[in-house]
Amino acid sequence: MEKKQLIKYSDVDIYQQDELILKDVQLEVQSAEFVYLLGKVGSGKTSLLKSLYHDVPVVNGSAVVLGYDLCNLDHHKDVPYLRRKIGIVFQDFQLLTDRSVYKNLEFVLKATDWTDQLAIDERINHVLEQVGMSTKAYKMPHQLSGGEQQRIVIARALLNSPEIILADEPTGNLDLVTGNELIELLYTICQSGTTVLMATHNLTWPEKFPGRVLRCENEKLEDLTAEELEITEIDSTDK
Repeated sequence: MEKKQLIKYSDVDIYQQDELILKDVQLEVQSAEFVYLLGKVGSGKTSLLKSLYHDVPVVNGSAVVLGYDLCNLDHHKDVPYLRRKIGIVFQDFQLLTDRSVYKNLEFVLKATDWTDQLAIDERINHVLEQVGMSTKAYKMPHQLSGGEQQRIVIARALLNSPEIILADEPTGNLDLVTGNELIELLYTICQSGTTVLMATHNLTWPEKFPGRVLRCENEKLEDLTAEELEITEIDSTDK
């Protein structure tokens, strides 16, 4: 499969309100990459992910995501179409608790201009099968375990066939075994061609599921080599 550049940041600064979070960010991400984003709480992982779908503005430099120039976006015209190409997996699920799994997914499709009910049914069935939840369509969120809810969140992220999935601490509320199953699912999705960027505190995932590793630290974003990651793991264990 020929690689395609999906993200290119050059000399980008990222702020939250007036506070500088990351400075001089250099980032290039290709199609079908699995990218881990490591860093302490408050180091900028979430801000970086949010900047990719224009929830946090980028300042200075140049930033292009999926062909959209983030420095010159028309918020009403361009942002909705950018976000349709990006699937987002939140730690806290953010499912609508007053409706079934099916209705949660249908709501997203109708909000993104799907009108053919047969096509909607087929798409929902497809993504539920993809995440191993095909028998759960008419369950309410509270009837599902945390791991099952997160699988539904991944299904929701897949609805519009995104080129990129952003996962912000997707296993943070799950036990180790369930978390491992979720990462394996995301890894499988990546191998089918979808780029995955995942913020995590878990340093064991890159060993089990190899990928590129980035770290946010001291207002900088840097690629880690295997040797640097090993040192990071040792430092974390020592603490």
